[in-house]
Amino acid sequence: MSMLFAEASEGPQLKLSKRLLLLNWPFVVLIVAIAVVGVAALYSVAGGSLEPWATRHILRLWFGLALIFAIVLVDLRTWMRVAYPFYFTVLLLLALVPLIGVESGGAQRWLGFGEYSFQPSEIMKIALVLAIARYYQWLPSEKIWRPDAVLPPVLMIGVPTILALGQPDLGTAALFAIVGCGLLFLAGVSWLYFIGGLVGIIAVLPHVWEKLHDYQKERVLTLIEPDRDPLGSGYHILQSKIAIGSGGLTGKGFMHSTQAQLNFLPEKHTDFIFTMFAEEMGFIGALSLLALYLLVLLFITYMALRCRSTFPRLVAAGMGLCLFTYVFINIAMVTGLVPVVGVPLPLVSYGGTSMLTMMAGLGFVLNAHVNRATRIRREEYGPLW
Repeated sequence: MSMLFAEASEGPQLKLSKRLLLLNWPFVVLIVAIAVVGVAALYSVAGGSLEPWATRHILRLWFGLALIFAIVLVDLRTWMRVAYPFYFTVLLLLALVPLIGVESGGAQRWLGFGEYSFQPSEIMKIALVLAIARYYQWLPSEKIWRPDAVLPPVLMIGVPTILALGQPDLGTAALFAIVGCGLLFLAGVSWLYFIGGLVGIIAVLPHVWEKLHDYQKERVLTLIEPDRDPLGSGYHILQSKIAIGSGGLTGKGFMHSTQAQLNFLPEKHTDFIFTMFAEEMGFIGALSLLALYLLVLLFITYMALRCRSTFPRLVAAGMGLCLFTYVFINIAMVTGLVPVVGVPLPLVSYGGTSMLTMMAGLGFVLNAHVNRATRIRREEYGPLW
């Protein structure tokens, strides 16, 4: 194994068989386990049928696994080379959404091609992590604190965040900001910048409030006082709390979620699928699912810490931040701790672009792990090479 670890530093010369051997297979099993929970939940939501959601979820799982292995098989340096072009391409697609995007549910977030559509904002989560990791791989450590060195990654984060807010997609915008700032912190940016940024955010909050759509303001007000409009803006969260509370310790049993089966629970196959799962499996089942996510995050942390170069380390950490933020916001949303912002539960909620981009992100984590011994010399790459 030590010989394999040494050969991992060869990068392009690493053979397919050795890449597969160096793969973190327990991590792959955990990913599949969480996705299988999603299949079971979607089967239950449909009243004991694989259609219309569970079958597609299974197909996306297989396609996602193929995508993971495809990403792992590409050399780490290749992903470094395409990081910037990939970011700007996705940024262009994100900018096209307000012009030619497809509207659904009162929001314009998708680009359509015939019968198919996708969310550029989902792909941007991966592109943003790759671009910031690429930037700090090139940037000498002694320059990290300088304002002119902080400005480029701040712009990388700020532009897609503003575009996401315009769709409007508050949840995705928050994710861009959280993941981006988290990567800056992990890269070694001084905490003084974060204090300054926090002060700036507080200063502009009144202006941001005025710019929010009426339904977004209602969500914030409902968070503060859920009972103010129980049949309107407060309906989602009140029904969610009723479902979670009625599940008790052990739950009502598989396919016995009354709130979901009787259609009291809205968006039961997407944003509120954890609520349905908690009603059926109870506190123990919900805690078990969260334990699976925790194990995945611990694996990602372990793999990131083992990387010798900045790029793979920040890529793995960034994808871990994406997963954590997704899970945290979704669970906090359905339990009434944050406003309802439309963030799915990773690998469990129904959704094509969100599931495949999350699995692609986990593929980059595994790529970083396979190439953990690779040492990338800064002088090999120019800032835009």
